[in-house]
Amino acid sequence: MNFYTRQHKYYCGIDLHARKMYVCVLNQQGDVKLHKNIDTDPALFLELIAPYQEDVIVGVECVFCWYWLADLCASMQLSFILGHALYMRAIHGGKTKNDKIDSYKIASLLKGGNFPVADSYPAEWRATRDLLRRRMYIAGSSGKWIHGHENGLKKDMARDRLFVVEANTILTRGHMPCPRPYFPCLQYSRCQISIFNLSGQHDYISKQK
Repeated sequence: MNFYTRQHKYYCGIDLHARKMYVCVLNQQGDVKLHKNIDTDPALFLELIAPYQEDVIVGVECVFCWYWLADLCASMQLSFILGHALYMRAIHGGKTKNDKIDSYKIASLLKGGNFPVADSYPAEWRATRDLLRRRMYIAGSSGKWIHGHENGLKKDMARDRLFVVEANTILTRGHMPCPRPYFPCLQYSRCQISIFNLSGQHDYISKQK
């Protein structure tokens, strides 16, 4: 696992959500220069970190809504890194957790050189990656469905063969051969055949009595 170890004047840790983001900025001495919960608005975020943008590193945990923030930092030439969610949880996981604490811990990991880095995919490649991910999911789901369907057909065929043997055995006990019309029907509907055979058996027994 790679960790971000470069030194900066300011370290910005963000606990990012779909509509809100908690921003924490630390200096090299570890003093909190900014700690605020704001809306996920690009203009508001740039206004908030404007006093520190001369040498600041922005770090955020890898969640589903980080694309816009990475693109914004790239357009404003701000350093941006993405944190590996699983390793970050293992490093700073604790019983007491909220957005304010998480943003401070992310900034502290950046400052201390313990921030686990994930790959921040370029914007021009993300559509292809998302398409491939979706294709893998659909292909896996289709394979499971086909495999289950084939297994179900095999079980149905096994039950049909077993029923044919049982039906022939029952009918031949009374010295009555199994009639020909039974066999073509057995290939299409097991439920229909079972009812037809059993009704034919009962009719034969009742006639014999």
